Amino acid sequence: MTTLNDAVHWSAELGGGARVALVQAGTFRSDAGALLGPVPRILWDRLVQDEIDGEHRLLQALNCLLVETPGGRVLVETGIGERLADKARGMRGVEGDPIVPTLRRAGFDPASVDVVAVSHLHFDHAGGILTAGGARAFPRASFVAQRAEWEIALGENPRLVASYDQPELRLVRDLGLRDAADGERELLPGVSVIPTGGHSAGHQGVLVRGRTMTLAFFGDLCMRPWSANPRWVTAFDDFPLDSVAAKASLFGRAADEGWTVVLSHEPVHPVGRLVPDRDRFRYEPVV
Repeated sequence: MTTLNDAVHWSAELGGGARVALVQAGTFRSDAGALLGPVPRILWDRLVQDEIDGEHRLLQALNCLLVETPGGRVLVETGIGERLADKARGMRGVEGDPIVPTLRRAGFDPASVDVVAVSHLHFDHAGGILTAGGARAFPRASFVAQRAEWEIALGENPRLVASYDQPELRLVRDLGLRDAADGERELLPGVSVIPTGGHSAGHQGVLVRGRTMTLAFFGDLCMRPWSANPRWVTAFDDFPLDSVAAKASLFGRAADEGWTVVLSHEPVHPVGRLVPDRDRFRYEPVV
């Protein structure tokens, strides 16, 4: 296995030869009101007062996972990547290294990745598929998103495609459709994608089951600690009622079975557990 260094934010042995490491491929900023969606500000204002900036934006980490198993290596998420225009980077407050140099700094060769799985195809999750020069950033890897996600991402509904960089996605369309998932799929022994919907039509989560630990990545259904309440959805959720239902079901399983959960955009405490809290759940960080 790769020897990881201090560039790794967190790592754990899952048992049975499986290991996972979390790296943050930079940060960006999102409008606070949009992230909290229909939740009244009086309920969330105190939760974000230490990080909100003068433009009412919150700091969002680009959390990616490296999964190493006896069967191969899986990268979960690719962040914003290297191809976003300078004007857009400035508007979104993008900072830090993108995924490829971040992985190299962690001692991990991008060419050794067997599978890249993204929760969905929004720019901040699938933006690192290509290098700045347009080459495949992970030349050996299959690229797995749900087929339903591709259909929406390359569609014509102006409300649904607003968060997709369609010109970039068309460059990797053939690769993506060749390896697209139609529902739940095991990528490598112990590593599976599960469709969730909600945030986007083809949104999916990733489960990694080791002998001693199960790790869950729920993508943007669980991006920050307050997402543990199934009813707290974002304005970016295209199908919010589906988000509520999927979160209630998946979070219940995570709590009952003691899964370790990684949040997609939490910059400070991205790894934790979900625990029951009356008719909802509460996020408790472990690091």
